[in-house]
Amino acid sequence: MTTAYKTVIGLEVHVQLLTRTKLFCGCSTKFGLPPNSATCPVCLGLPGSLPVMNRRAFDLGIRAALALNCSINKFTKWDRKNYYYPDLPKNYQISQYDLPFSYEGWLEINVAADPKKDYVPKRVGIIRAHLEEDAGKNMHDESGRGGDSKVDLNRTGTPLVEIVSKPEMSSPAEAVAYLTELRLLLRELGVSDCEMQEGSLRCDANVNVHIPQADGTVAATPLVEVKNLNSFRAVERAIAYEAQRQYEEFQKTGQRFGDVAKATAGWDDARGQTRIQRRKEEASDYRYFPEPDLVPVTVDDAYLEEARAALGELPIAQRARLKSDFGLSVYDADVLVRQGRASVTYFEAVAAGSGDAKAAVNWIANKLLQTDGAMEKIPAERLVGLLREQKSRGLTKQIAEQVFDSMLADGEDAATVIGKLGITAVDELTLVDIIRKAIEANPKAVEDYKKGKVAAAQRIKGAVMKETKGAVKPDTVDAMLATELAKL
Repeated sequence: MTTAYKTVIGLEVHVQLLTRTKLFCGCSTKFGLPPNSATCPVCLGLPGSLPVMNRRAFDLGIRAALALNCSINKFTKWDRKNYYYPDLPKNYQISQYDLPFSYEGWLEINVAADPKKDYVPKRVGIIRAHLEEDAGKNMHDESGRGGDSKVDLNRTGTPLVEIVSKPEMSSPAEAVAYLTELRLLLRELGVSDCEMQEGSLRCDANVNVHIPQADGTVAATPLVEVKNLNSFRAVERAIAYEAQRQYEEFQKTGQRFGDVAKATAGWDDARGQTRIQRRKEEASDYRYFPEPDLVPVTVDDAYLEEARAALGELPIAQRARLKSDFGLSVYDADVLVRQGRASVTYFEAVAAGSGDAKAAVNWIANKLLQTDGAMEKIPAERLVGLLREQKSRGLTKQIAEQVFDSMLADGEDAATVIGKLGITAVDELTLVDIIRKAIEANPKAVEDYKKGKVAAAQRIKGAVMKETKGAVKPDTVDAMLATELAKL
């Protein structure tokens, strides 16, 4: 793969809003209903039917736009975008054109070479976020035997917010980082479930490359929009392939941006290739005009302030606070934030109660988040109890995890479980006696130790830890064992 060019990427993300009903009618948005069962005269575009805006959809759109730092138009209207597809029964889509409800925002992403260790912020500009209704779904017999094509209109009229970024991403990895952060943000705010496999989040990638020329100028290739990418992996692969394809095409044809119209491409995931489908229409081809059956929407300052106040702490602020207030690493803070606000709140309670933020995040990341429902079964105060018992008794990691597993299974607190397991505190005199007996029982390890094989002491230590059931701090055993061996 060559690096003799710069990839330029802009993303158009269509997000299904988390409403029970469609944007302009009362039909259900539930996924998986029988084909064409969630339809009515409005979403079927029957003559005489009139749309009514879903207030909940508008509220969610505003919530998303504010979180994306967008400016809000206090006056916004609806427009008809005219085109014919079999899955668009009205032959036009109700969308927003010249007066979208929001514009000019940004989303910060991490573009560090190793995002697990470092945080290098980059702001990707948002051109606009606007509301529109979805089309239906065409299903084709692709067996090659000339079967039927079918259409399911259940999705027709489903409320979408389309978020259009500026062409400010320069690698497939940046595009994935943008989508990852966007999905996290929208889920946290309850704007969408962003389930890509259900079509709740779909992405179109606008890609071209800038190629330095011998005369010092830069040649930009014709723009290609890769449509309906339905996984982050597909986005990454499609952009990488398309950029390289455009570079190689430029070497053959020399065609530059503006020489030909923007093209639309599909992504063949099985073959790992993009396929040019058609030349893209311009805005004028859609013959936009104001939607006559819907009144414009106006918002005031009080509405916007109320919506802004309801956002709560956003992921970017959460990460910064977890690092500054608790001393967490970039990776640890990100692990918690990506699990959602409930995980952050849980961590804060455990860190405050135990006085050990690092231990708290380790237990949450390595144990609780690995088991479904663990946070409900082990409330924060019970994990605090386990951390305190582990510290005061010097429980080994293995023993502490055994206690944790019993707490999870039986719903009991750490002290009760420790009592049932027979783990008792070991005083110094008893420990010395256990160590001396372990030395006597392991003459070969003692002989090896005297010959300079220091690691042989670990065999004796293992016997001590087994006898004490892990109820003694390992470093205490190390120190006392070294003292006893030195006497030999």
